[in-house]
Amino acid sequence: MPQGDPGEGTSAPVTSLTEPLGDGSREPTPVDGPTEKCGVVGVSLADRDAARPLYYSLYALQHRGQDSAGIATHDGFQQHSHVEMGLVGDAFTQSDLDSLAGSAGIGHVRYPTAGGVNACCAQPFSVSFKSGALGLAHNGNLVNADEIRDELAGAGHAFTSQGDTEVIAHDLARNLLESDLIRAVKRTMSRIHGSYSLTVMHDDTVIGVRDPQGNRPLCIGELDDGYVIASESAAIDTLDGELVRDVRPGELVVLEPDGSGFDSYRLFEKDNSAHCFFEHVYFARPDSVIDDTLVYEARRDLGRALWEEAGVDSDVVMPVPDSGRAFASGYADAAAEDDAGVEFAEGLMKNRYVGRTFIMPTQDERERAVRLKLNPIRSTVEGRTVTLIDDSIVRGTTSTQLVQLLRDAGAEEVHVRIGAPAIIAPCYMGIDMATREELIAADRSVEEVREEIGADSLSYLSIDAVAGALESTRADLCLGCVTGEYPYDIDGEPTDREVERPVVDGAPADD
Repeated sequence: MPQGDPGEGTSAPVTSLTEPLGDGSREPTPVDGPTEKCGVVGVSLADRDAARPLYYSLYALQHRGQDSAGIATHDGFQQHSHVEMGLVGDAFTQSDLDSLAGSAGIGHVRYPTAGGVNACCAQPFSVSFKSGALGLAHNGNLVNADEIRDELAGAGHAFTSQGDTEVIAHDLARNLLESDLIRAVKRTMSRIHGSYSLTVMHDDTVIGVRDPQGNRPLCIGELDDGYVIASESAAIDTLDGELVRDVRPGELVVLEPDGSGFDSYRLFEKDNSAHCFFEHVYFARPDSVIDDTLVYEARRDLGRALWEEAGVDSDVVMPVPDSGRAFASGYADAAAEDDAGVEFAEGLMKNRYVGRTFIMPTQDERERAVRLKLNPIRSTVEGRTVTLIDDSIVRGTTSTQLVQLLRDAGAEEVHVRIGAPAIIAPCYMGIDMATREELIAADRSVEEVREEIGADSLSYLSIDAVAGALESTRADLCLGCVTGEYPYDIDGEPTDREVERPVVDGAPADD
C-alpha cells in the first residue's frame, strides 16, 4: 500500500535511525501465485547467544519471504543488528552471526509487495532514542499508516523508508517516552489499524504482539533454556522446542529476559477474529500448527471437501507440486471411500534447481520456465483422463500452461479442481495477491475461467466448505480476497462486519 510523503518538523524524540544497508532498490518481477510478505521470530534465552537460534528459525520461515533477512540482538548493554538482501543463507556469514551478541533477539524474512525491493525497508527495523533501543519485525499491513506517518512527521519524526513498519516503530518509540512498555504498546495498538503480528525488542526484553483480529499467525514455544515467538510452529520445531499455544488476537506476550518464562496481557478483544484462511490453503508450511490446526491435515480436509462438492470421474488424480499435494491426497482418499477407483499419482515432476520462475525478464521466458520447472510423466498421463489439483488460481498463467502441458503429453481430458474459492479481489493485509485487473476470476465466471485455461472442467471449493474444514465460521475468517469484503476499514472497499477505524488526532489513547 502506498505511503504518504514524510513531512518535516522541528523536534522529534527519535534521535537516530539505524539501517545497516544503503538505499539501492530493484523492481520486482511478476509471480503467478500469491506471495507472503514476511515471517517474524523472537527469542529470549538463559545463558547463550540468540543469533544462531534466530538464524535457524529464519531458515524454517524462509518460505514466508525470500528477498531480505535480518537479525537484531541485545547483550544487556547495546543492540546489534545485521540486515541484508537475499536468502537467509546468503545474508549471514559466520562472522556476522558472531557479531550478534546477546541472549535476546528478533529476526525477520521479507518478501516485498509492489513498489520495489528496497533495502531501506528490510527488517528488523531499529530505532535508537533516549529511552533505549528498539527493534521491530512486522508481518502484515496497516491500513492507516499514511495518517499516522503524516501526524508523526508533523511532530518532527524523520522517516527513512516508505514502509508501515517504520510507522509502528516511531509511534511505539514516542509512547515509550511517556509510558511503560505495556501501556506504550496498548497506546500504539489503539492507533494502528490493519493486520500485524510483531516481534519487538526493547533493550533486552522481547515481546510478541498480534492484532486484535488475529489476521496473521503468531505462536509461542518453549525451549530447554528459554522461549520463542514465531510466525509458525515449524520454527519452534527447528529449535527442538515445544509449541505452547498461539498468541491470541489482541494479546501482548512479554518474554522474561533470562528465558525463565513469559507474561501475557490481553490488551484488546473483538467479538470475532479474522484469521487469514489462505495461511492454511497456501502460505504456511504443511508441518506447522496454526490456530490449533495442523496445516497438512487442514489441506487434506479441504481436498476431501473438494471431492464431496465437485468430484469428477477420471483415471488419475495428480497434484501440482508441491502446492496441491495434500489437497490431492485428501481428494483421492475421499474418492476411494466412495469406491470411485481413482488412482493417485505424481504425474508432474518438479525440477528443484530451476529457481523462482518470476526472475525471468520476459513473458516468453516465464512461460518457458514452467516447462523447465515441471515435466509430465507421459506413462501416467497418455491416453487417460486426468484431474489436476492445486490450491489456487491467481492470474491463471501457470494453470493454462499446465493444462496444455498435460494435453501435449497425451491426456484425453484434463479436469481442474481447486482447493480454495475463486480469488476475485486483492489482499490488503500483507500478501502480494495481484490487482483486480490481473486476477483471472475477478470479472469472469467459472465457465469463462475454464475456457481461458483450456480445461475440460473446472471447480473451486466453496467458502462454506473452507470454513467447515478449518472448524471455523465465516465470521471468524478473513475472506476478503474471495468475497471482496474485508474485516478492516479499507478506503474504497466494503467491510464484512462492523468496523471502527481509529481516529488519528495526536491525542494519547486512554490506558
